[in-house]
Amino acid sequence: MSLDIQSLDIQCEELSDARWAELLLLLQQCQVVRLDDCGLTEARCKDISSALRVNPALAELNLRSNELGDVGVHCVLQGLQSPSCKIQKLSLQNCCLTGAGCGVLSSTLRTLPTLQELHLSDNLLGDAGLQLLCEGLLDPQCRLEKLQLEYCNLSAASCKPLASVLRAKPDFKELTVSNNDINEAGVRVLCQGLKDSPCQLEALKLESCGVTSDNCRDLCGIVASKASLRELALGSNKLGDVGMAELCPGLLHPSSRLRTLWIWECGITAKGCGDLCRVLRAKESLKELSLAGNELGDEGARLLCETLLEPGCQLESLWVKSCSFTAACCSHFSSVLAQNKFLLELQISNNRLEDAGVQELCQGLGQPGSVLRVLWLADCDVSDSSCSSLAATLLANHSLRELDLSNNCLGDAGILQLVESVRQPGCLLEQLVLYDIYWSEEMEDRLQALEKDKPSLRVIS
Repeated sequence: MSLDIQSLDIQCEELSDARWAELLLLLQQCQVVRLDDCGLTEARCKDISSALRVNPALAELNLRSNELGDVGVHCVLQGLQSPSCKIQKLSLQNCCLTGAGCGVLSSTLRTLPTLQELHLSDNLLGDAGLQLLCEGLLDPQCRLEKLQLEYCNLSAASCKPLASVLRAKPDFKELTVSNNDINEAGVRVLCQGLKDSPCQLEALKLESCGVTSDNCRDLCGIVASKASLRELALGSNKLGDVGMAELCPGLLHPSSRLRTLWIWECGITAKGCGDLCRVLRAKESLKELSLAGNELGDEGARLLCETLLEPGCQLESLWVKSCSFTAACCSHFSSVLAQNKFLLELQISNNRLEDAGVQELCQGLGQPGSVLRVLWLADCDVSDSSCSSLAATLLANHSLRELDLSNNCLGDAGILQLVESVRQPGCLLEQLVLYDIYWSEEMEDRLQALEKDKPSLRVIS
């Protein structure tokens, strides 16, 4: 639990009656109230409602992962009807809200002009519920800027009312509809709504929505026309290389200032990677890229690494987990780690780099110019044979703060070499992650002693 005079933040706590009575006074005073997964009941929703009515300071209410149901949500919303209510952020994620409860929520939106963020993910609203919600969103008194609707059982039919909201709301900044089966037709309707909208959209999240390569032409236009767009999430959609070829002209448009691009598990190969590399070379604004789960292979790795050495590429975070890399590409990554002055985070887990590949990476990390801060090497077929190189690198490198070696074939001998380096004052590592690795009780004692002797270090296993 986190508590100060402004904030009440409780997670995963079953609240006794005595504890609840203690908290009710705080519910009447705090600016931020977060009761996440606290087993709240309908009866307690009535208490919350009464407390909120007399709390003019409330700015954020988060009740996620409580089985409130439509009746409980209705009770809570009644507490927000006070003329003095100035709430800005409301999260009802995973609260068992259904389409039937959206009518009350829609009416509430008409009376809360200060509300800017609404999180409704993981509720089975359905198309009928979404239609009701949009009626409230369209009210002139509603000035919502951010809407999250993941896993809400929406289809393409929901995209028409959402598009109407986008057209009508110039202040709208963020839309998340990931993990809904809106498919190609729905995505096209949303894109048309965005094209017609004056809104300065900053984030669009359409992961696992049935986006196709044909939709990439529509999305290309959005990326090119919305200079405000900073984040585009398209993971787990069948874009393919054809889709990347369609999308990249928008990313290359002079007005595009995209910062984050998530295109994991999109069926992209080295060919599509080549198109993307043109964007990386041309756009200093692009800082975060996930290509995880695409079959890029060592050729794709080579293209990426050559681009990362170009002066125009200023990527800071690269996720290439599960991209079918082998040790053969590690010399390229080693050059990047030694020479690139921008890349701070590399997620390269679940690739068969093996000991030879990891030793190549260590050569780059050991160079004086290395700036990488976070390196994930989980499930890369690494054995104790690599630990001497890793141990030496941890002493030579002064930028690395987090190293993940989970699910590799390491034993006591290898772990001991890492411990001996990490315990040295010159090693600046702050987090060593070792999930799914098995060692002796004696080694467990050593690791516990290490954390005690070096409070700046966390060993996570």
